[in-house]
This record gives sequence, C-alpha cells and structure tokens, in this order.
Amino acid sequence: MRVIAGEAKGRALKAVPGMNTRPTTDKVKEAIFSMIGPYFDGGMALDLFAGTGGLGIEAWSRGVERTVFVDRDKISVDVIRQNVQSAKMESAAEIYRNDAERALKALAKREQRFRLVFLDPPYKMTTMDEVMVQLAENGLLEPNAVIVVEHDAAHRYAEALGDFTQIKHARYGDTAVSIYTYDNEDSSDGSGADVNE
Repeated sequence: MRVIAGEAKGRALKAVPGMNTRPTTDKVKEAIFSMIGPYFDGGMALDLFAGTGGLGIEAWSRGVERTVFVDRDKISVDVIRQNVQSAKMESAAEIYRNDAERALKALAKREQRFRLVFLDPPYKMTTMDEVMVQLAENGLLEPNAVIVVEHDAAHRYAEALGDFTQIKHARYGDTAVSIYTYDNEDSSDGSGADVNE
C-alpha cells in the first residue's frame, strides 16, 4: 500500500497484521478519489473505521487540512500512528481509539464539522446508514459534505436516506463503493441522483 497522489505521494503505508482488517486496495482508493474529486481545498476529514488510516492519509495528501482517525482496535491505532508519521502529517492528524458511536458523541461535543467522511468498516457491518444518520443528528457535517461508504458488493444501501443522496455507486470485485452528499437544506433539486454506474 502507498499514498497515490499529492504531498505524500509514493510513501509506503503499513498494513494491520492479521485477517481482521481489510485495507482498501490502491485500485479502489484511486477509483474513490477519481469519483469524489482528486484534490481538495482544505476542510476536515473523518476516517471513522480507519484500519490503516490509508483513506484519511490520502485525503490529507490531496489537500484536506486535517484528518481525524478513529478505530477501536489498539493494533490498528498503532499502525495508523506509524503511517501518519511515514506520511509526515503528524501536525494535521488526530488519532483516537474508540468505537464509532462514542467517537461521534465526543466529536460533537467539540463541535467538529467534516467536509469529507470515510466509512470503511468490516464487511459484516451493514449499518453505515445508521452511522450517517448519527453524523447528521450530531451536527458533524458541513453542508454538501461527501460521505464515502466502502462495503461488501452483496449489500446495497438506499439511494436516498434522509438528507443524504447517493451520487455514485460502483463495484470492484467483492467490494462496492457508495458515495453520498449531505444536503440539510431543502434546496436539493435531485440533480445527479441518477449518476450510478
């Protein structure tokens, strides 16, 4: 695994030992960033089931100002720290060992707001729609925030969910990526909702 583009391009990233963590492949990572825009102009990113931290590091390398990494597994958190150091982004990273629900409540208390959110949990978890609702209810999203859900291709999330609209869906073998935008104002005209691949 490596950082594909931007400031930390080419830097190698460690994987989490064992079979419990499934890192996003470089191919899927490249596809994700081609779908959501290859480069960013600041803003905060949240890598909620961070694993190796690869998605959040890639976002920072491509212009996100800061990334918050959350994982409940101690080994994963240790690997994220090493990968953040390898990318030389220590000053732009916050790393927490916590489960998703408690992390979201803690971030809400600090009034954090994110422009970009990555949800890449173990494939047996198919409740990212609930996590998205929690993100909205906790006031953690900027208007027009982008949420990237990586999941088992056998599972399909709804195209519309509250204030979220799915703008892209793509499959790569047994992996699927569903991308949503968040619009908490009634100004959406539905355009782009049929761009599924």
